[in-house]
Amino acid sequence: QVQLVESGGGLVQAGGSLRLSCAASGSISGINDMCWYRQAPGKQRELVATIRTGYSTNYADSVKGRFAISRDNAKNTIYLQMNSLKPEDTAVYYCSAYSVVGAYNYWGQGTQVTVSS
Repeated sequence: QVQLVESGGGLVQAGGSLRLSCAASGSISGINDMCWYRQAPGKQRELVATIRTGYSTNYADSVKGRFAISRDNAKNTIYLQMNSLKPEDTAVYYCSAYSVVGAYNYWGQGTQVTVSS
């Protein structure tokens, strides 16, 4: 079992910044890819950013150049630095971790990000 706890969400004005954190605990040795997803009201959950064990990253086109995902293996934590935030970035942001043990994808509880115009 892997537990993921997100933090760092909140209310920010357009153009502002937030940094989300996701701390992993439990059976973390099998984790490789970790991701941030988001889900806005009435919309499907979408992949925002991915970071792999080799630290390579991928981003959704909508956040490229504004968001940065990073990973601190010593703290078992990933981050999402979000800059130049737009009202359309408003969503619940979820952390996920894929474990090769059981080929299972774990999810955090989500953290709300609201960007006012």
